[in-house]
Amino acid sequence: MPTKLSGGERQRIAIARALVNHPSIILADEPTGSLDSKMGDIILELLREIHEKENVTLILVTHEEYIAKKADRIISMKDGKVISDNCKL
Repeated sequence: MPTKLSGGERQRIAIARALVNHPSIILADEPTGSLDSKMGDIILELLREIHEKENVTLILVTHEEYIAKKADRIISMKDGKVISDNCKL
């Protein structure tokens, strides 16, 4: 039953539902927020593979610096305003 699923199980199902139709853009707001670090790393690697192999635009929102550092471009915001835009490409 859905009500018996843990937060991490619900998070993984939400990610699967978002990817099943092969979107051209993925908007991921804290996609690893309810996951343990090992599963979080697996999900981040999966998203990176989809981005690279299927040419999918990936926009990821996170408060975690170690996750942001894996991105090609980091746009930092504070109080709804862009405070920096760093592109590694």
